[in-house]
Amino acid sequence: MARPGRTERVAVAMPDESRPAAWLRGFRLSGFALSSLLLIVAALVVLAPNLKTLVEQRQQIAQLQQEVAQSKKDVKDLRAQVDRWKDPAYVAAQARTKLYYVMPGDVSYFVVNTPTTPTTPDGLPVSDRIQTADVDWVHSLLQTTFAAGLTDATPSQLDSGTIPSPTQK
Repeated sequence: MARPGRTERVAVAMPDESRPAAWLRGFRLSGFALSSLLLIVAALVVLAPNLKTLVEQRQQIAQLQQEVAQSKKDVKDLRAQVDRWKDPAYVAAQARTKLYYVMPGDVSYFVVNTPTTPTTPDGLPVSDRIQTADVDWVHSLLQTTFAAGLTDATPSQLDSGTIPSPTQK
């Protein structure tokens, strides 16, 4: 029996700890661990600006390499254009189109006061405004669908285009 005024110890079952909690409970911060952690943090503080500079320089190098490649392509195109200008036929064609030169014996026509607005084949002017039609397309779609489904027209009437409407019989 227990004596009065004295506490008795009783074993109590605690819930099982998870693995991370058990690892954290067993982790002890020793002097070596603390100095290693401080050394790693110091290395990061010292090296971080240099790494940032390295990444920025790599990006600049990549951009400059793209510019060099574009410049090489432009030089190649310009050399091809110079080679074209060495051909007398090309020079003559450019003189005819850009400078309106005419070879001896040729007849040249220069049209003045051409119409500024383009026209359709019917002669109507082409409009530069967007035009909309006031048509209820849903109603038209349903009407043609019902007309096609409810027609009593023969195939020859369908081919000729003379289809009686469903209301007319």
